[in-house]
Amino acid sequence: MTSASSSEAEVRQAPRPTDLRLFRILLPYARRNVRLLVVALLLLIPLALAGALQPIIIGQAVALAKNEPVMPFLQGKSLVAGAQLLIGLLVLTLTVQLALSGMQGYLIQKVGQRITASIRNDLFDHVTSLATRFFDRTPVGRLITRLTSDVDALGDVFSTGAIGVVSDLLTMLVLLVVMFSLQWQLALLLLTLLLPVTGLIIYFQQQYRIANYRSREELSALNSMLQENIVGINVVQLFRREAFNAELFRKVNLRYIKEIDRTIFFDSAVSATLEWIALAAIAGVLWLGSLLVSGKVLDFGILTSFILFAQRLFDPLRQFAERFTAIQAGLTALERVSDILNEPVEIRDPEQQVINAEPSMAVVVRQPHANGLDPQPDAPRPSEIRFDHVWFGYKPNEFVLRDLNFTIHPGEKVALVGPTGAGKSSIIRLLCRLYEVSKGRILLDGQDIRDLPQTELRRRMAVILQDGFLFAGDVKGNIALGEPYTLEEIRAAAEQTNVAQFIEQLPQGYDTPLRQRGTNLSGGEKQLLAFARAAIRNPGILVLDEATANLDVRTESVIQEALEKLLVGRTAIIIAHRLSTIRSVDRILVLKQGQLVESGSHEELLAQDGLYASLYRLQMLDT
Repeated sequence: MTSASSSEAEVRQAPRPTDLRLFRILLPYARRNVRLLVVALLLLIPLALAGALQPIIIGQAVALAKNEPVMPFLQGKSLVAGAQLLIGLLVLTLTVQLALSGMQGYLIQKVGQRITASIRNDLFDHVTSLATRFFDRTPVGRLITRLTSDVDALGDVFSTGAIGVVSDLLTMLVLLVVMFSLQWQLALLLLTLLLPVTGLIIYFQQQYRIANYRSREELSALNSMLQENIVGINVVQLFRREAFNAELFRKVNLRYIKEIDRTIFFDSAVSATLEWIALAAIAGVLWLGSLLVSGKVLDFGILTSFILFAQRLFDPLRQFAERFTAIQAGLTALERVSDILNEPVEIRDPEQQVINAEPSMAVVVRQPHANGLDPQPDAPRPSEIRFDHVWFGYKPNEFVLRDLNFTIHPGEKVALVGPTGAGKSSIIRLLCRLYEVSKGRILLDGQDIRDLPQTELRRRMAVILQDGFLFAGDVKGNIALGEPYTLEEIRAAAEQTNVAQFIEQLPQGYDTPLRQRGTNLSGGEKQLLAFARAAIRNPGILVLDEATANLDVRTESVIQEALEKLLVGRTAIIIAHRLSTIRSVDRILVLKQGQLVESGSHEELLAQDGLYASLYRLQMLDT
C-alpha cells in the first residue's frame, strides 16, 4: 500500500519546533471570541483568591482552638463565635468556587468549540480550493483525520489547555505570595521543590509531544488504509486480498499502538513524578515546621496552613501537567492542520489575495467556489478554444502534452482520439483549469483562461465524465447541485436529455433519496443524471469524456438523440474510444504521446491511412 509506506516515511520526521508560530495561528480565532475570553480570565482572580484563603481559614481555626495568636478580625472573640465566623468564611469561599468555576468552565468550553468550528470551516474551504494535483498525492484518509480528530484536539488547546494553564499559574502565584507573607522559610522550601519538578515536567512533555506527533501520523496511515479498502472492497474480495490486506492493516495498527504506548508512558511519568514530589513537599513542611514550632518561631496554626498549602500548591501543578499534555496534543494537531493550511492554492483567480500573517504562514481568505449561485445566461454562447503551444506534465520535466497547438472554432464539434495515455483527458483537465499548464497558454475567446475567474470559466462549460459522481441527497438536488433552479427547470432539463421517463419511474420521482455516490442506481442511471445536470446549466461549451461508455445500447440511442439537440449551438469536445460514435463530428484531433499527429474529418483521416485509420480498422475487426 503506497499510502502506508509514504506515511511511515513521514512519521520518522521529527516535528518542527514552531510552537510560537502555531499559537499565532490561533490568535485570529481567539480575537473573534475576545469578550468571552476576557470574562473567563477575570473569573480566575476570585477563584484563585478563594482557593488561597481556605488554608488560612483552617489554620486560623486551629490557632483559635489552641489559644495561639490569631488575625485581627478574630481577636477578642470566643472560640464559638470565632469558629462560626470562620465556618461562614469557608462556606463563602466554597460557594464562590462552585459558582464561578462552573461558569468559567462553561465559557472556556464554549470558546473552544467556537474556535474548533471556525478552524474546521476554514480548513474545509481551503482544502476544496486546492488544485487536483494536491489530491493526487494526498491520501483521502489522511485528510479526513486532519479535518476531524486533529481539529477536535485543537479545542482542548483553549478549553482545557491554555486558559487552564493561566488559571493554574495564577493560582500558584497567589499561593506563593500568601505563603511568603505568612512564613518565608516554609514558602522558600516549597518553592525550592517546585522549580526542579517544573523542569522535569517540561522534559516529559517534550517527549510526549514527539510521541503524540508520530501516533497521529500512524492514525492517518490507519485511516487511509481503511478508506482505501472500503472504497475498493469489490477488488479486495474478487482478488481474495482479505487476508493480505488484513495483515498490512495489522502492521500499521501495531505501529500506531506502539506510539500510543509511548504517549501513555510519558503522561504517566508526569503524574507519578508529581505524586512523589507532593508527598516529599508535605514531609519537608512537617520536618522544617516541627523544628520551627519546637523553637517557638512558628505557631501550630500557621504550620497547619502550610500543610494545606503544600497540597494546594501541587494540585495546580498536577493540573498544569495534564493541561500541558492537552496543549502538546493540540499543538501536534495544529502543526498537522497548518501543513494543510500552508499548502499553496496553486490555481487562483486574478483578484484573489493571500494575507500573510508571517513569512511561513498564510491566513485563508474565503473565496466563492466555482459552483457559486451566479445567474445563468438565457442562451448558450459558443466559444473559441485555442491551445497555444501548450506543454504540461503531472511531474516536473515529465511532459504528457508537448507543444499542443490547435484551435476549436465557436460551435465546432471536435473529437479527441488516440491510444491510452495520449493525453486526451489531460487536455480536458487543463481546459477546466483543474491543473495549470506548464508552458504556453489556453485561450477562450482570445482571453487567457488564467485571467478569467474560475466561477466564470466553469460556468461557461459543462463536463460529463465517464463515471458520473452523485452526492447523498435526492435526484433533483443532484441535478441542481446547490443552485437555485426551480423544479420546472429541472424537469425541462430532464426532458431535454430524454431522462425524464427514467426519473419518473423511480419510487419518489425527483424526490427519490440517493445514497452516497449513488449506490442505489446503476452506472447507466447515474450517467443519465449527469446529462440532465449538464443540460440545465445551458453551457456554451460541452465536454464529453467517454460520457456514453456506461450506457447500454438502448439507453445510448436515447441519449444520442438528446445529444444531437444538446450540441446545437455549442462548442463541443468529445473523447470517445469507440470511433464509430464520432463519425459525425466536424473535426477529429488524433494524439500520440502528448502530440497532435493528425487532424481532419473521419473521411479525410481514413484517406490519410495514418494512426486514426489503423485504430479504426482495429476496432472494426473487434466488432
